[in-house]
Amino acid sequence: MKLLNIASVLLLASVIAVPALAQDISRPECVAPAKPGGGFDLTCRIAQQGLEKQLKTPMEVTFMPGGIGAVAINLFNTTRTDDPNAIVAFSSGSLLNMAIGKYGQWGAKDVRFLATAGTDYGAVIVKADSPYKTLDDLMAVVEKDPGSVVVGAGGSVGSQDWMKAAILLKSKNVDPRKMRYVAFDGGGDAIAGLLGGSIKVYFGDIGEMVSHLGTGEMRILAVLSDKRLPAPFAEVPTAKELGYDAEWPIVRGYYMGKNVSDEAYNKWVEAFKAAYATDAWAKLVKDKGLLPMDLSGKEMDADMKKRVERMTGIAKDAGLIQ
Repeated sequence: MKLLNIASVLLLASVIAVPALAQDISRPECVAPAKPGGGFDLTCRIAQQGLEKQLKTPMEVTFMPGGIGAVAINLFNTTRTDDPNAIVAFSSGSLLNMAIGKYGQWGAKDVRFLATAGTDYGAVIVKADSPYKTLDDLMAVVEKDPGSVVVGAGGSVGSQDWMKAAILLKSKNVDPRKMRYVAFDGGGDAIAGLLGGSIKVYFGDIGEMVSHLGTGEMRILAVLSDKRLPAPFAEVPTAKELGYDAEWPIVRGYYMGKNVSDEAYNKWVEAFKAAYATDAWAKLVKDKGLLPMDLSGKEMDADMKKRVERMTGIAKDAGLIQ
C-alpha cells in the first residue's frame, strides 16, 4: 500500500512538473501561406526561433501557397477551425484582402488574431545592375510612360503590394492603372522574377531584404516609412525624404482558427508575452529587419479587426470595392 502511495505521489509530481504549455501545445506549427522566401516565411521563422524556449518543443514551419493566404484561411475555416497547435502568419496585406473580399466569404471575424511579430515597411527594390540607380531615376521614366517599366510583387491588383506601387505613382499624379504589373504568389517568387529579369522593379518589404544584404544581387532604392530605419537600413532613404508622399507600414503577426479553445489560445498568448519580455526576442526581430511591436491576445485581436474596418473604408475610396 505504501509503495502504491509513493508511486502515486511520484506520478502526480511528474505531471505537475511538466509545464502546462508543453502539454497543451504538443505539435507547434506555423503555417506560411506562400512559398518559401517571402514575408510569411520570415514571420514564421520569427515564431519558430523566438518561441523555442517558451514552447519547449520544436516548431514546424509548413508552406501553404495559394491566393496570397486564401487557401490557408479556407483550411482554417473548414477542417482545422479548432486546431490548438497551429498558428498562421499574416500581414497587413492579409488584412487588406479581408477588407476587400479577396478571401471570399472569410473575413476578420473568421479568425482569432493572436500576436504580432513586429512591424515591417514597404520597399522599392531593383537588381544591383539596374539602370535605375535612384528612386528619381525610376520615377523620371515612369512619369513619362508608366507602362514602359515592368514592376511586380507578391500579390494581385488591389493587394497590399500593388498598393505600394499605386501610392508611389499617385504621389506624382500618375494613374496606377497604367503601370505594367506582374502578380506573383508570394515574395519569394517575386524576388526570383526580379533576379531572373521578368520584372525590373519589385515592390516588396524591407524585412525580406535582410537575408539578401550580403549577396550584392539587389539594391533598395527607398523604404516606404515615415523616417529612416535603424541599421542595417540606416543608409536607405525614405520615399518621403526624396519628395514622394508614399508610406506603407506593415504589421506582421499570427492568427488561429476561430473555434480554438480559450485555453489553447491563452497558452499561445502566454508564450508570446514571455518571449516579448526577453532580449533574445528583441534581437531576433531586429535581425530579421523588423521594428518592435509587442501586442497579443484580446487587445491585439481587437486592434487588427479595427484595422480591417479602416482598410474597408480606404478600399471603398480607392474604388476597389463598392
